[in-house]
Amino acid sequence: MIPDSAELKALLDLAVALARHAGEITNRYFKGSFVAERKADNSFVTAADREAERYLRTQIEKAFPEDAILGEEEGEKPGRSNRRWILDPIDGTYSFVRGVPLYGVLIGLEIDSEAVLGVVNLPALNEVICAARGLGCFWNDAPARVSATESLGDALLLATDFSSCEQYGFGRAAEILQRQVNARRTWGDVYGHVLVATGRADIMLDPIMKVWDCAPLLPIVEEAGGTFTDWQGQRTIHGGNAISTNGILFESVIAAIRNTERS
Repeated sequence: MIPDSAELKALLDLAVALARHAGEITNRYFKGSFVAERKADNSFVTAADREAERYLRTQIEKAFPEDAILGEEEGEKPGRSNRRWILDPIDGTYSFVRGVPLYGVLIGLEIDSEAVLGVVNLPALNEVICAARGLGCFWNDAPARVSATESLGDALLLATDFSSCEQYGFGRAAEILQRQVNARRTWGDVYGHVLVATGRADIMLDPIMKVWDCAPLLPIVEEAGGTFTDWQGQRTIHGGNAISTNGILFESVIAAIRNTERS
């Protein structure tokens, strides 16, 4: 059962505080020196990822010993409550490793298998975006809303890497959408979805996503007035891919994708 607004607000406040401190941990490495290693999937991992996740897990276990925790670096700890915390200590590790400040600390919370709370801390940018079901979305404590862009011809379309859409079977759809919009940029990873939630971009395409990437973004984008779905238009954090839109453009984006599937 989803808790009342007071309990949900308390959980959100805690998650924000944890994300801020984990961000301070990552920022120390970001401004200093560290060794980047390659994982089995060829993505980067650093001591910053490991220390930040360890901190988050320790604090959550201390506050809520019955809750489950899933983290990118340390896997899953089963729980005995109806809550599961989902952690990504650094989303955008490639940016982090290259000294680009567009990385984030992500915390999501599922209650009864429903994503109800999300926090994204962009430590190097001093931006925190957070939301909880029914409480709205906030960007550095001010209300956040998606854009009012009504047509693809006026839209700003984002992706981490448009060429990767082809690799995962969405190349034709991404190509058509790029032709239809006003502008396209590769401000990617979590930062792209945050730009949609805060009204600075209109559409974000992600052909490959893990659950820890998606968990905080669904409540954040929805509470800002937008849509967060997989490439089939299904509202989920388990689709393996994701699209954020300002809501107004959702049907146009999904129609473009479905038209390519039929052609």
